[in-house]
Amino acid sequence: MNATTSAGQPGPIPRSAFATLGGFVLRHRRLIIGAWVLLFFFGAYGASTVSKRLSFDFSLPGQPGYETAKRIIQLYGNGGDTAPSIVVVTVPQGQTIRGEQARLDSAFRRARAAAPSARVVDFGVTHDPSFITRDGRTTYAFVFTPLEKTFGAPKDPPKVSGAVASALPAGTQVQLTGLQQLQSGGSSKGPGVLVETLIGAGGALVILAFVFASMLALVPLLIAAVSILTTLLVVLGLTYIANVSFIVEFLVSLVGLGVAIDYSLLLVTRWREERAHGRDNGDAVMAAMATAGRAVLLSGLTVAIGLISLIVLPVPGLRSVGYGGMLIPLISTAVALTLLPALLGGIGPRVDWPRIRHEDKASRSWTAWTRTMVRRRWVAAGLGVAILAVLIIPTFSLTTGETSVSALAKTGSAHDAYSRLIAGGVSGGVLTPVEVLARSRDAAAVRGQLAAVPGMSGALAPSSPDSNRAGTTVLIGVPRSETVNTSSLAPVRDARSALHGVAGVIGITGDGAIELDYQHAVFGNFPLMFAVIAILTIALLARAFRSLVLAVKAVILNLISMGAAFGVMTWFWQEGHGSNFVFGIPATGAITFWIPLMIFAFLFGLSMDYEVFILTRVREEYDRTGSTDGAVIEGLGRTGRLVTSAALILFLAFAALASAPNTDIKVLATGLAVGILLDATIVRALLLPALVSLLGRWNWWLPHPLARIMRVPASTVLPRRPATEATGR
Repeated sequence: MNATTSAGQPGPIPRSAFATLGGFVLRHRRLIIGAWVLLFFFGAYGASTVSKRLSFDFSLPGQPGYETAKRIIQLYGNGGDTAPSIVVVTVPQGQTIRGEQARLDSAFRRARAAAPSARVVDFGVTHDPSFITRDGRTTYAFVFTPLEKTFGAPKDPPKVSGAVASALPAGTQVQLTGLQQLQSGGSSKGPGVLVETLIGAGGALVILAFVFASMLALVPLLIAAVSILTTLLVVLGLTYIANVSFIVEFLVSLVGLGVAIDYSLLLVTRWREERAHGRDNGDAVMAAMATAGRAVLLSGLTVAIGLISLIVLPVPGLRSVGYGGMLIPLISTAVALTLLPALLGGIGPRVDWPRIRHEDKASRSWTAWTRTMVRRRWVAAGLGVAILAVLIIPTFSLTTGETSVSALAKTGSAHDAYSRLIAGGVSGGVLTPVEVLARSRDAAAVRGQLAAVPGMSGALAPSSPDSNRAGTTVLIGVPRSETVNTSSLAPVRDARSALHGVAGVIGITGDGAIELDYQHAVFGNFPLMFAVIAILTIALLARAFRSLVLAVKAVILNLISMGAAFGVMTWFWQEGHGSNFVFGIPATGAITFWIPLMIFAFLFGLSMDYEVFILTRVREEYDRTGSTDGAVIEGLGRTGRLVTSAALILFLAFAALASAPNTDIKVLATGLAVGILLDATIVRALLLPALVSLLGRWNWWLPHPLARIMRVPASTVLPRRPATEATGR
């Protein structure tokens, strides 16, 4: 029994747990509103401290590079798993580094005293000529620092450069460079999470005003505000029992904005539809909960499944994104299913003013579009597949790793210092040195073998106490070029091979070695991650849609959609066909290793939202009419505008996130934004109606054994075959 009859008149409200929940909320709405208001204010109070407690935890327990880095950190308190900063010193015209060596040695001794937790490697402790440029006026020093456990830049490098500058005469130029200092724009400043969220909210308000054409546009934003602040409050609590990645703060604020508004859109639109069909306000709330409320819960669970799958990765930082990010859809669902019906049951009719747009009929434009897709289903399916196939092609050249130096800062002090080194004959690999932990008695022999590794420009054996402790020495290998992605890691692989089993070698680490570890740990476990997502999603959707075919089709379409998103991301960022024009950033040469996994986890669930929104309504219409084509036309006619608006809101949220100064966050944001648009247009508006129409009655097939396990009524196991579909069309 459905919420409305075939004539559009209200029928009995379906008996379900959601309708019961709706009745409970209406009876206790003041208590429920009060509870959420308290959580809102507690969340607002705690939000300002969340960022201070988030971390950069990218540890890799059990991986060789990480374990060596951990040993170095235990012995020396720095370096190992992070690229060093580089202090660049240029003496005035007419002077030389060798001529000023006594002053430089004194300056770096003062620097070591100013930053005792850092490890400084310079010409004075190695006597290696590679530290001096060809013109003899510039030298540099590595500054290995402890890894920061909170969101922020390392504090030791400025102390070192400041101490060096203060000890040298006027006219001497002292600058900092390195991978961190060369981040895009050369600045860590950006609009901030709050401003980005407000930008996204402003765009959402414009879209909601168009969708509702009434003051109801403000209600989803209120639901989003409560959801975001409550989620941040729970995340704050999590930080006291576990490390939580800094990425979670961005995602809670902006993904939370989109998800909460999506769920509100679905529920409010159905509530207006039920009222337009003649129900009183209380019954309309309960009917909306019985239908759209079920879709909201299903959507929330699918998003949560995508994120919780990250816990299978042996990377604590990404795991924290999984369980921290999972809170976003779960809390948004809880707010949408309790606070929203409480508000609609009270002030809903009063804020639904002026009622310019009505929901008594399906959208004419979307109904006409879907009817065309059904009539020309072979053409529509072929066109959709062709477009996505073209977009998927660049995915096959996707390279993982860190952003190439060519895409980092093009101006500023860090860029100038790095350019001075390269112009002076210093190898580009100075940005990503290899660290070899060796027994001190064997250090000289190990250094010789390290220097002979193909792709290495040299090897350093510092004599200073901060590089020699407890019978060990940290040797430094300098590759000829930076080792930041899968196409440039050969020197690190060769160093591992050449030094494997060599007497005195404890381990090899550094930026490149950690990169290899991540590729093995993350991508090696991707099949398990995908299996978790696929199995749980298919089981959930098969039970919800009472169809195995629709569940499997949903997963396949999501994979195709994400393949296209990865292709666009590769073309736009890695190959640089759009990044320079839009962001002023040249081709990155690679996509940072964690971004594809993050996009997969988030986009899988977010895209499934739209599949659930549409197919839940299609299933409802099929149960009422028995016609697959009619159900598709009515279902998409009712949900098309909603899905498009929801996708546009999420797109604007991710566009706001792309204003962050960090290149990796920009890549993540644009990948998610493109994926959402592709999914809502090519996949859901073109492929989905065409494929459902082509599959016909097979859409509703569910094997008997599976039906029994899922406790689906026997009458829904076999598809009905009405006269209109007797010939398969």
